Amino acid sequence: MNAPAFTDNVQLLNGNHAVAWGVRLAAPDVAPLYPITPQTPILEKLIEFQSQNTFDAELLTPESEHSAMAAAIAASATGARVFTATSSQGLLLMHELLHFAAGARTPIVMFNVNRTPASPWGFWPDQIDSLSQRDTGWIQFYCENPQDSLDTVIQAFRIAETVNLPVMVNHDAFYVSHSVEPVSLPSAETVKDFLPRQPRQIQLGDGSGRSLGAPIDQASWNLTRREMDAGMSLVEDLTAEVGRSWATLTRRTSAPLEQYQTDDAEIVFVTMGSMTGTARIAVDTLRERGVAAGLIKVRLFRPLPAAALRAALMDVPCALVLDRNYSPGTGGVLHQELKSALFGMAGAPRLYGLLTGVGGVNVPAETLEKLAADYSDAAPDNNPIWVE
Repeated sequence: MNAPAFTDNVQLLNGNHAVAWGVRLAAPDVAPLYPITPQTPILEKLIEFQSQNTFDAELLTPESEHSAMAAAIAASATGARVFTATSSQGLLLMHELLHFAAGARTPIVMFNVNRTPASPWGFWPDQIDSLSQRDTGWIQFYCENPQDSLDTVIQAFRIAETVNLPVMVNHDAFYVSHSVEPVSLPSAETVKDFLPRQPRQIQLGDGSGRSLGAPIDQASWNLTRREMDAGMSLVEDLTAEVGRSWATLTRRTSAPLEQYQTDDAEIVFVTMGSMTGTARIAVDTLRERGVAAGLIKVRLFRPLPAAALRAALMDVPCALVLDRNYSPGTGGVLHQELKSALFGMAGAPRLYGLLTGVGGVNVPAETLEKLAADYSDAAPDNNPIWVE
């Protein structure tokens, strides 16, 4: 692929409109969507594009999120490129069909705007809606800002269609979904070259006599999980490769795991989503004060890049995991995943699971700076720690 001359088309966009632009450029064939706060602006923007004859997908508006996912599965199974989006309760309503989509190996791309689930009712950023779907067989990405969201949704189509697995891309409600920032838009030609249509290995209606979701015996069902695992095993390296290709075209890098100031770090924040931007500011301030702080951003959560995390945290004395989610009885999900990944590793850091921003509570950089001071020499603690 030859890299075109790089030109900026920079627009001020909120995170949701950046996603809609990414979808428009990826040119899906079908987009079943049901509105839900705070995802609705994605649907509204795509409808606006369609009214302007700049978005040519079959845009369906069914009666529920469950129906939207059912339509997405049916369309994808016939070979169509498919996009959908949701949030919170809508994602939870889809839960049954998320398993179906992954088991049927349909490469759907879905954008989820992370929001508190009920009860009580809330509209604030919290990642437990998507993290509670982590065992459904969907690849999962978490985005830091509107530019990250646009770039990732485009890359997600290439990843999904290469391994025949669905991809869920996430960003935080309001902190990203409704925050306006400068976003660099690639040209339609750039994205078309980056996302060539690939022949499907698994597809209905091609004369092969395949069925979708038919009953099978135990050994055959077991085989489907092994095949899914084989696909998942390719995702981390594929994500890195796709990120390098994207960087060649746009000069914007992206990777499964992104590190900042970690080469000589004595204390490292581990984050997902919008908290990364706050942690980056905290790291800069701590560095100015002579504290060797660093940051690891987990962009790819499923499959978890465990080996890369081990390498990144090798011989780091202390790591603070910042979780904007709470799994009752367990603590922060990323903290639990990281404990598992680092288990038995020589040179592993003291690991602290900090419940920061659960339910959308604002966590300023000053709070993270204080946490670094409080835990740099603290005794090991495997329990979840609530941050005021």
